[in-house]
Amino acid sequence: MDVEEFARKGLLKGAAEDTIVNNLKEKIIEIKSCPEEYAAEFAKAILSEVKNSSGHEGDFFTYKKAGVSMGEFGVGSRGAGDFFAHRQFPRIIGKSSANVGVDEMDDGGVVKANGQYIITTVDGMHSRLSDFPFLAGFHVTRATLRDAYVMGAKPVALFSDIHVADDGDVAKIFDYTAGISVVSEMMDVPLVSGSTLRIGGDMVLGERLTGCVGTVGVANHLTKRSATKPGDVLLMTEGAGGGTIATAAIYSGYPRVVEKTINLSFLKACEALLSSEILDKIHSMTDVTNGGLRGDVYEMAETAGCRIVIEEDNLRSLVEQEVLRMLDALEIDYLGVSLDALLVVAPPEYAERIIEVVASTGVTMKKVGYVTEGPSDSKLLVNGELQDFLPRFREAAYTPVKKIVDKSQRDFDEMKELVKNAADEAISKKQRVLETLKKKY
Repeated sequence: MDVEEFARKGLLKGAAEDTIVNNLKEKIIEIKSCPEEYAAEFAKAILSEVKNSSGHEGDFFTYKKAGVSMGEFGVGSRGAGDFFAHRQFPRIIGKSSANVGVDEMDDGGVVKANGQYIITTVDGMHSRLSDFPFLAGFHVTRATLRDAYVMGAKPVALFSDIHVADDGDVAKIFDYTAGISVVSEMMDVPLVSGSTLRIGGDMVLGERLTGCVGTVGVANHLTKRSATKPGDVLLMTEGAGGGTIATAAIYSGYPRVVEKTINLSFLKACEALLSSEILDKIHSMTDVTNGGLRGDVYEMAETAGCRIVIEEDNLRSLVEQEVLRMLDALEIDYLGVSLDALLVVAPPEYAERIIEVVASTGVTMKKVGYVTEGPSDSKLLVNGELQDFLPRFREAAYTPVKKIVDKSQRDFDEMKELVKNAADEAISKKQRVLETLKKKY
């Protein structure tokens, strides 16, 4: 619970200050199980800080609201809303000197230094794994390493950021770090730095955990999405999922499936490709995560400016069978959820050799599609017929709560315009502050 937000909303509604303090005191006692005197003093101090921090004007204290919430627009839910929101970041950031910048919507960013490509990636832990810190740390570390590998990079360092709410047990930060360290040690990529904070400092009560892990890697040959070309074929490995599948399993009553997600198959397959002469023949790679195959293929086609056709024939056989049985039983679209499979795009004459290299690590890989000239879109080939293969508004609803949330949606076009306007406002503020600083320096 955010006590600052509680007090601020009370003032905005015109509630009496004594009422706000008393209501807040009861909430604090309920969550923290603390003495009434302490809760009352805490509530009064919060109200005082909220009053002191309200009513200021100017660029540093205010922002023009979009009128669309993160949840309404599906930000972080790896669907059409999330993709649209992320397309605003390049507009705000502007053109940079990066070799692969945010405008390419790739798995990692790339700069060149001393004749070598430096790749950075960062991934946030799955929000629903707050009560399972080890799983959170394990899966987010695997995710950030995947994002580096698929850029053609050899990971050389990991960094971590972890935030636990005020009432969270200190053991959470250790269990989370242990999860990171298992992957770090197994892949021989050291965890070298990080940050540990409370969510919202004193203002957020409860035990919620959140955080991220990032990677720094080096490469000589980039396998970025924009290198995808007509005539290429798409190859995909088997996948058992990661944080998303673990979450689906835990919250839907399939705890045994979680163990299927504890593997390093993807990373070992990438290590083999990076050590092989075939790497230079690969055009692009990605991991099947963002809204599942639907989302990643759509983004890849848009970035590369070509049509990608996915063939249905081999797809189901590449999902770990126990995971697939769970998804089917729960009516979760396996093409719209993160499978954590490796997707490789290369000329057809090198496909067999790529499959052989991956197979040497014990991982199965099959051809799942091809690239053609045409509009920047993605299609699914089913029984010889092309069907639209688009990301949904949100990724496939994979927990009971998500199935409820998925039903609630405002007009998407209306929301997109409001979100775009908010990005425009951020761009204008950026320019105003830049102009002021340039006059000083």
